[in-house]
Amino acid sequence: MANRRVRFQNPDVAAVFANYPADVRARLLQLRGLIFETAAATAGVGELEETLRWGEPSYLTTRSKSGSLIRIHWKPSDGDRYRMYFHCQTNLVATYRALYPTELAYDGNRSIALPRNERAPLDALRHCIALALTYHATRKARNARR
Repeated sequence: MANRRVRFQNPDVAAVFANYPADVRARLLQLRGLIFETAAATAGVGELEETLRWGEPSYLTTRSKSGSLIRIHWKPSDGDRYRMYFHCQTNLVATYRALYPTELAYDGNRSIALPRNERAPLDALRHCIALALTYHATRKARNARR
């Protein structure tokens, strides 16, 4: 997955990662790296803020305000899946479902569920992350054309 190693600037986020089981931590750190890598490669996104929301690592486009919140997390009740969450009042997960009906698994309109013991579909995830990180900018541009 992503090679980009970004230092934790928030010790509370680092502590959450430290408490995941080792295999889950590795998967979530890879997903975290992919989020930062995609943000850096996507025009208009800029710097991300990494914080905790509902006790879960969360990524916001605080400065550019271009995107919607992304959260990543695993809890014991998730068992063999870790998740990437999106704001449930957006159309993001519906869009992902239309674009990637078989490549990804979904939980309602809030998350992508990734198998803990399988390779993640990087291209699809990168695209989904870019769509989330530009959600508000894309919406504003679409509304301006109307």
